[in-house]
Amino acid sequence: MYSTNARNLLHLYGRKVILLLAIACFSTSLMAQKARGNYNFLDFQQKPYYFGITLGYNTADFRIFRSENFIASDSIFTVQDVNGPGFNLGIVTNLKIGDYFDFRLLPTLSFAERNIRYQNPQRVNPETRKIQQVLVEVPFHVRYKSAPFNDIRLFVIAGMKYTFDVASDSRSRQADELVKISPTDFAGEFGAGVQFFFPYFIFSPEFKISHGISNSLLFDNDLEESTVLEKVLSRTFTISLHFEG
Repeated sequence: MYSTNARNLLHLYGRKVILLLAIACFSTSLMAQKARGNYNFLDFQQKPYYFGITLGYNTADFRIFRSENFIASDSIFTVQDVNGPGFNLGIVTNLKIGDYFDFRLLPTLSFAERNIRYQNPQRVNPETRKIQQVLVEVPFHVRYKSAPFNDIRLFVIAGMKYTFDVASDSRSRQADELVKISPTDFAGEFGAGVQFFFPYFIFSPEFKISHGISNSLLFDNDLEESTVLEKVLSRTFTISLHFEG
């Protein structure tokens, strides 16, 4: 009878005991990892430069400045910017400048969508001019990093970006009634993120805000949608995942 009860108890509680042992082993492993501090960081700290890839999601729009013709227009009484989704794929080149600064070059292929919405008093629904862009971007960033703690490091970035829209000629040929946007653009950028140091790579989620500093509008006197605008500046918000090593 005693052996039978022992087997029943082992059957009932055996899995719980195994689970508790597994949790204990996992906790011990985590404690050991914390105890060793910046173990993975020290390996990467010895490298003067490294490379990687970046994947990102973006939302883009224009900051619109209306012209004097907008006030006098009787066929357009509302002009609004509407953001659109996109994604990025690029290469990371990182050069260390001391212990806390990096110089970064991130050539990127970016797919973006920016929209301008016009409200015509003769139409119930507004009309949206959709501008889909395929952008070759060349950002130059300076990054400042905090002191590491348990293989984690915070950082901020700032820099400039040159952009060229390789789809601008195709878009112009497809429709003459579209608002013309310059294929080239310059923008200022700033953002922040976190570095996680793993044995074989660095994982860095990052958010970034980009604001154009040059007028992207190519004025067309024959197009009313263009005459009601004085200038448009590009704006982009990007969430990126960097994998470097």
